[in-house]
Amino acid sequence: MESFYRTHRYLVEHTDAPIRRGLMDEIDWSDRLIGIKGTRGVGKTTFLLQYAKEKFGTDRSCLYINMNNFYFSQCSLVDFARKFVEDGGKVLLIDQVFKYANWSRDLRACYDRFPDLSIVFTGSSVMRLKEENPELSGIAKVYYLRGLSFREFLNLQSGNNFQPYTLQNILKNHEQIAQNILEKINPLDYLQDYLHHGFYPFFLEKRNFSENLLKTMNMMIEVDILLIKQIEQKYLSKIKKLLYLLAVDGPVAPNISQLAMEIQTSRATVMNYIKYLADARLINMVYPKGEEFPKKPSKLMMHNSNLMYAVYPVKVNKQDVLDTFFMNTMYKDHKLYKGEKGTSFLVDDNLHFRICSEDCTFKNNPNVYYALHKLEKGQGNLIPLWLFGFLY
Repeated sequence: MESFYRTHRYLVEHTDAPIRRGLMDEIDWSDRLIGIKGTRGVGKTTFLLQYAKEKFGTDRSCLYINMNNFYFSQCSLVDFARKFVEDGGKVLLIDQVFKYANWSRDLRACYDRFPDLSIVFTGSSVMRLKEENPELSGIAKVYYLRGLSFREFLNLQSGNNFQPYTLQNILKNHEQIAQNILEKINPLDYLQDYLHHGFYPFFLEKRNFSENLLKTMNMMIEVDILLIKQIEQKYLSKIKKLLYLLAVDGPVAPNISQLAMEIQTSRATVMNYIKYLADARLINMVYPKGEEFPKKPSKLMMHNSNLMYAVYPVKVNKQDVLDTFFMNTMYKDHKLYKGEKGTSFLVDDNLHFRICSEDCTFKNNPNVYYALHKLEKGQGNLIPLWLFGFLY
């Protein structure tokens, strides 16, 4: 056990999170079993260590462990938790829980046997905790850690401390909100950098961002999708090719028959692969209101604009990037559907939006909100696109 405590102390002492994530205050930390899902590269490990540092420092009642450790190939999680509790342990932070073979069964056993122990675990966005792990139904509270919002990126780059706004607040008070922000900074000076590389916190590392992101995307497919969905290695190339084809095609309705022919598999398998890529937060599926998977989506979009620049940088369409930014920032708390004629998206049940680049022309419809790319400050139903980056 001592080696785990030493590792924990070192990691906590050397954790210097560049920004405090909003999720830290959304979680009810009194729950005994908390799951934090998120795609690779969004900072789940840093988030766990930041929590440990804030709440416990190097106190031995809290311990961080990673299921990558070979120790857990011969020691069960339940036995480890028992030793930890006997040593006075109260909070166990378990990183990459899906790397441990019987993780859901053992988490349930720990929950039942150690009533004074709280467990916080991280897992891949591909994991479907409630559907595929009935042992945890009703006891695990699951949260999702997203990549950086434009607001968080702006705070990080400029040293400001802007707070998020609800969608209703933005729609109602966007002129005053934008004015308050513009008195301190012009967000448009930072927007293109965010669209290119601001979603993943590892842009701060002194490495080539695009190469790092491509490596991360490969790990999402090779480890998260293949391991968690139990897909044979020989099908890896088909999933990678499918993602590339979808990225190159842009946000259009997928031709499932053509894609099946291109990657030499069945239409049903193509639809399953598309669902896996969506679960991994590599793509988003957009449907007309009232429809959902397994029906064919009306269009497929990359999950965030950073991915577009990494996969196929020579064919990045500005309008597609802006649409993707809007969808990604809305994705946390709102439902997005295919827009009606003359609009880009239907949000929730009754909000119509059109996303406009600076060279876009339109006849103003009072029933539509227009999110404009190069607009600093809006008026009425004309709203700066950048402001939607303040939703979380």
